[in-house]
Amino acid sequence: MLDIKVVAFDCDGVLFNTTKANKAYYNEVLLHFDRAAMTPEQFDFAHMHTVDETFAFLFDDDEKILKAAHEYRKCMDYGKFIRYMEIEPYLKPLLIKIRPQYKTAIATNRTDTMNRVLSEHALKDYFDLVVSVLDVKRPKPHPDPLIKILDYFKVGPRHAIYVGDSPLDEMAANAAGVPFVAYNNASLSADFHIHSLRELEDILKGTKQ
Repeated sequence: MLDIKVVAFDCDGVLFNTTKANKAYYNEVLLHFDRAAMTPEQFDFAHMHTVDETFAFLFDDDEKILKAAHEYRKCMDYGKFIRYMEIEPYLKPLLIKIRPQYKTAIATNRTDTMNRVLSEHALKDYFDLVVSVLDVKRPKPHPDPLIKILDYFKVGPRHAIYVGDSPLDEMAANAAGVPFVAYNNASLSADFHIHSLRELEDILKGTKQ
């Protein structure tokens, strides 16, 4: 029987539908360098990986343009892309219900955009800890973000669950020994599968029985 004390979430695809935002962001960069819009393969990669890894993937044929792309993105205002992020409908009601009984955290492969995203969606007060790529040596699929969460709350792997939607989330959870909740992705191997964050309540209740 699990005794959950910490509920951790991925960001993109779990807390938010970020399809429009991520496409708009990367397509603006590609257009600036006269590249075609993202292919489905490129988008799938970007959805899971860090911005540095994604840029390397998008501009792997030209080191000079890759360097220029990184300089260009530093000058971009990410605020105009945040409006394209669609918050998951049941997120805030869920967080209100489960706190403060459970500690809540985020483990994401985002970098310096996370604080602004949470602020503009009025979510900063709903999470006890946010772990981004800037906070660990290795991003997902490595377990580092989840291990940082476990260490912060001083709990073992079986006292937490991680809600994610990608293979990288699955691998990170497995490597950290944390039970994995697959969100809207039946292809993943997980301890639980859900299609709505509302279903997470039932899982938490079941672990207390």
